Amino acid sequence: MINKRNIGMFILLCVLFQTTYAQSNLLNAKSPSDIGKKTAAQKAVDDDRPLPYGYVDDRDILWSKMVWEYIDLNERINLPLYYPVDTTNVASDRRSLFDTLLKGIRSGEITEVYDDSYFTAKLTKAEINAKLFRVDTTDAGFDELNAGAINIDEYVDKINLTSQDIEGFKIKGYWYIDKRQGELKYRLLALAPIAPDVQTMGREDINIAEQLPLFWVWFPDARNLLHKMKVFNPKNSAFPISYDHILNARRFNSIIYQEENVYGDREVSEYVKGNALFQVMESNRIKEEIRNKELDMWSY
Repeated sequence: MINKRNIGMFILLCVLFQTTYAQSNLLNAKSPSDIGKKTAAQKAVDDDRPLPYGYVDDRDILWSKMVWEYIDLNERINLPLYYPVDTTNVASDRRSLFDTLLKGIRSGEITEVYDDSYFTAKLTKAEINAKLFRVDTTDAGFDELNAGAINIDEYVDKINLTSQDIEGFKIKGYWYIDKRQGELKYRLLALAPIAPDVQTMGREDINIAEQLPLFWVWFPDARNLLHKMKVFNPKNSAFPISYDHILNARRFNSIIYQEENVYGDREVSEYVKGNALFQVMESNRIKEEIRNKELDMWSY
């Protein structure tokens, strides 16, 4: 028979462990302002950092393939990357993935931001901000300017791109077989939020529904910040998941839209035209080919 004292100690340890991963100091707070503030003892033992990548020598890579994927935020499994869009009543460490990246760029925690997935042109903060808003002056405002008016703020509309407008993410990753460990591995290299062009968004005179990557973030540079920001865990709110973990563990659904190839890394839509079903089938074929590489490696 199991000792009742041991059962009690086990339950107590579970409760203490869970409270450290839920909202910090929630049960010990004397006022709502104390919620989320760690005590000095908690900070002294806190070693909450992202798990560093191990060194991989080029000679240890037996096979590799670069792929580009699209994460659709309309899919239910991907909703943790989209919410919360309203941050009024949520903790400061819970933001959408887009808001988290944007916060890191503006604060300087994320500096490796580029215009494309090949990292050819680095973007400045001013260039990034220019992609996030549009200023429109109404016809009445132009009439006031022509009449000599100086202040026409009431005739100026500013359209901002927010996390609600983000429709998905493009990611660039590297599949490889590590011959030392004898297994297929994946390394996420970069990600980009996808949104409508702010210059055409909401305009009735232009009917363009093009989705564009706003910027490409070098993922290793963003890991520290992404580890601090937590994703809601629907099965247990005491154990939130970090963005760093959910992306490295590939806890999302995606479709391959491009792979490195002899044709200049052409996209699937360039050679499978006009049929979305066949494009999905081609994406699944590429995924299956990658998975089979590990199985084929152990065939004698």
